[in-house]
Amino acid sequence: MISGLTAAVAALFCTASLAGFLRFALRRHRTARSLAHVPRHGGIAVAVGTLAAVGAGPALGLVGFGEGVGPVISAGGAVALLGLAGDLRPLGARVRIGVQTAAATVVVAVASGLSPGPGALAVLWIVLVTNAFSLLDASDGAMGTVAAVTALGLAVCAISDNLPGLALLLSVLAASLTGFLLHNWHPARIALGHCGSLFTGFVLACAAVLVHTEADPARATASLFAFTAVVLADAVLVLVSRRRAGRAATEGAADHIAHRLRRSGLTVQGTAVVLGLAAFAGTLTALLVHDGRVAPPAVLPLALGAGVAVVALLRIPVYGDEATGPRTESAREAAAEGAPA
Repeated sequence: MISGLTAAVAALFCTASLAGFLRFALRRHRTARSLAHVPRHGGIAVAVGTLAAVGAGPALGLVGFGEGVGPVISAGGAVALLGLAGDLRPLGARVRIGVQTAAATVVVAVASGLSPGPGALAVLWIVLVTNAFSLLDASDGAMGTVAAVTALGLAVCAISDNLPGLALLLSVLAASLTGFLLHNWHPARIALGHCGSLFTGFVLACAAVLVHTEADPARATASLFAFTAVVLADAVLVLVSRRRAGRAATEGAADHIAHRLRRSGLTVQGTAVVLGLAAFAGTLTALLVHDGRVAPPAVLPLALGAGVAVVALLRIPVYGDEATGPRTESAREAAAEGAPA
């Protein structure tokens, strides 16, 4: 426990310091054309801070990785590099999905012990959730808040399942995200970018699979949905909205949950808090289902609430001249209007 607390504190300070350094370094290379844009390479700080803090334990002989953690760390590092490459130069969808699928396959094959059928479903789910978390990174503090809450909930599950190494990784990730939020809270001075959002989503998705490998299918499905209800609702909202508007699914626009909440009158900070509270409700439900305190149907109210929220948010106009209502965007959100998804 002491080693885990030390690693978490180290990750928080390492990430916060590195994010500050990146802000300073990137500011010097910003051109006049990009002065209004928030740097999107902050994910480097989250990935490095997390991996360095977790890897320091085994390197110093203080604590071991534990079962299943090594593959998650290695594959997560590969996904972080993929995201960094995408931040530096846009990558094709086939390359992104191919690398993510390969990384997820390694984790499932080596660490989960699932049979081929459930394993294939787990791989698809990991890729889906990884990209759903990446999509949520569209408003100051939103994705970091939701991910930190989810990581802490999964850490509790890992502890109850006697997976200390995985609990350590998740706790360190939550601490890294907290350190990053010091720079990403509104007004954001730096953003996660693909490197940080894909790395975070991938680690959380893999951890969620590993803590549910021993659960029966109904309980595992219900718990997995509850853990990721917010990011899945955002992904569904975006895909349905763009299809109804005749837009390509990969065409970037300010049409996420965060943007619609902003148009309804919430502040940037209020939007992050609302999404964090929604993630907490889903995480608490997932914990109760995972521990057997409630039956899997207990997630039905959560699913109904997510569905009602999506339908209600679809009624808020967000495209072109039809978009009206209160709106006070940060520079990063304004830039996201035309950014590729």
